[in-house]
Amino acid sequence: MSIQEEKIKALVERRATAKLGGGAKRIDAQHAKGKLTARERLAMLLDEGSFEEFDMFVHHRCTNFGMDASHPDGDGVVTGQGTIDGRLVFVFAQDFTVNGGSLSKTMSEKICKVMDMAVKVGAPVIGLNDSGGARIQEGIDALAGYGEIFERNILASGVVPQISVIMGPCAGGAVYSPALTDFTLMVKDTSYMFLTGPSVVKSVTGEDVTQEDLGGARVHSSKSGVAHFSADSEEDAIAKIKKLLSYLPQNNLENAPDLPSADPVGRTDDMLNSIVPDNPNKAYDMYAVVRSIVDDGDFFEIHRDFARNIIVGFAHMGGRSVGVVANQPGVLAGVLDINASRKAARFVRFCDAFNIPLVTLVDVPGFLCGTQQEYGAIITNGAKLLYAYGEATVPKVTVTLRKSYGGAHIVMSCKQLRGDINYAWPTANIAVMGAEGAVGVLYGKELKAETDPQKQAALAEAKKDEYNDLFCNPYQAAQRGYIEDVIEPRNTRFRIIRALEVLDGKRQEIPAKKHDNMPL
Repeated sequence: MSIQEEKIKALVERRATAKLGGGAKRIDAQHAKGKLTARERLAMLLDEGSFEEFDMFVHHRCTNFGMDASHPDGDGVVTGQGTIDGRLVFVFAQDFTVNGGSLSKTMSEKICKVMDMAVKVGAPVIGLNDSGGARIQEGIDALAGYGEIFERNILASGVVPQISVIMGPCAGGAVYSPALTDFTLMVKDTSYMFLTGPSVVKSVTGEDVTQEDLGGARVHSSKSGVAHFSADSEEDAIAKIKKLLSYLPQNNLENAPDLPSADPVGRTDDMLNSIVPDNPNKAYDMYAVVRSIVDDGDFFEIHRDFARNIIVGFAHMGGRSVGVVANQPGVLAGVLDINASRKAARFVRFCDAFNIPLVTLVDVPGFLCGTQQEYGAIITNGAKLLYAYGEATVPKVTVTLRKSYGGAHIVMSCKQLRGDINYAWPTANIAVMGAEGAVGVLYGKELKAETDPQKQAALAEAKKDEYNDLFCNPYQAAQRGYIEDVIEPRNTRFRIIRALEVLDGKRQEIPAKKHDNMPL
């Protein structure tokens, strides 16, 4: 065998060894927990044969606490590039079989390299997180490594899509990288995120709590809103990521790819003509409206289990990727509260950063009242959504279905927040408030002066009818040009798609500034 052949053989053997990570025993232990290895996850995520690995032979440089006795190739993270459905992505997957996936300075350098490459060439970056946290043996170097990653997350924000998948532990400072990315997905029962673990919580507050109840997928997808998705398995998580990417552009200078559909642009749906109940206090399901108007009824929801009084997600309309924001009358009457406001604001800002048009469906009675909301800063949080819509320069098409009252009317992409095309159904009520409250304010003294209960009730009803005739309809807004047209509900799909076609070449700028100062 020649020297060259010997070197090639040694390379093949070393690559094979490197791909085993922490070795067969630790791989078996990973499988026993119901978890895949880093390389198995990447194989499932990426198109077959497309993965090109970076820095397979990187070693850590730590000599403390006996760390110099072991220098595994790759140092606990697999990084590189590949394709998903033929589109370039950059990836990193932490390998729990090597030092528990703990972050070292060299691991952070590997992750930062792929993030820098993603920004340089304009492609999404996907991180598969499964790590015990900072490598304690490296001390401040490990913390510096986290800081370098966080800075990359910040600089890449709004430039390329960033997606985090939590497939194991993610605790302490490590949680801030996923929090800085655009979308976070957690796997039920095998992943968790928290700043301080159950033992620390117990010692500081006296609370007894499990890892799952403190920071599991169910908690963060429904209570905190930290996670945008929860998945039943790692396979389900990978499928969701692929689906999500199909709605997104590669970067902030491109548009999302079109998805041709056989669903006719001019399709109508008579169901929409009767979906709004005659009783203004009766709920209906906004999901039925959304699925009726989007291509093939296919709606990919974001934050499904969090702040369910507002719906956000992606769909295609006429083949074009759109972001949908809709009040949900079936939950809290569709009222805006703290969580709904920040959920929708974050989504609107993402769509605006990545050139995805916004379709807003409005049925909102106002903001949720009460001390809990006021003490929790509903004012500031509501202003986040107002700011997001007002700042957005992507095409914005708004349809008011029923209620649109007071400050909530303004917040939900009204004409004055540079809404491009605003429609209303004949059932729309656009006013400062509903008839019940308005009559109490406008005719309170007159009603109190009437001592006969029957006459008082009759007078109140007469005043409500008068108010409804004047304000609780879309025509006053139409007369003033605040909405472009009152449309028949069955034609909503066609009217929105045609509006989006008109707005396809929209150009709008905001004043030059270093950066904004939105209410956080």
